[in-house]
Amino acid sequence: MENKDFNQIYNEYKEQSMGQAELEANAQLSGKEQIVAVRKNDDGDLIAFKTESGRELDYISALSEAKTGKLAHVDVFHKYGRDILRSEPDGIKENNLDNLPHF
Repeated sequence: MENKDFNQIYNEYKEQSMGQAELEANAQLSGKEQIVAVRKNDDGDLIAFKTESGRELDYISALSEAKTGKLAHVDVFHKYGRDILRSEPDGIKENNLDNLPHF
């Protein structure tokens, strides 16, 4: 039986996919506006978003724009009986909605 270093194999995979994720993320920006800050309520739920152009979007408006592909690095998925805005799982922690500055 062959000895494999599973940790090393996985770490190499992660390194390769991280570089690819950054390339894909940058390619997807053309014509899309990026969210640069968020507002949360007292429970820590995201309730509003600020774009790079300074626009402030309520949750429903941001959902609508994300569904039509106008916002970068976000996805809409259906869970708990409603549509939910979330960070695109691109492997880049800095653009995750929960990690963005507050406004």
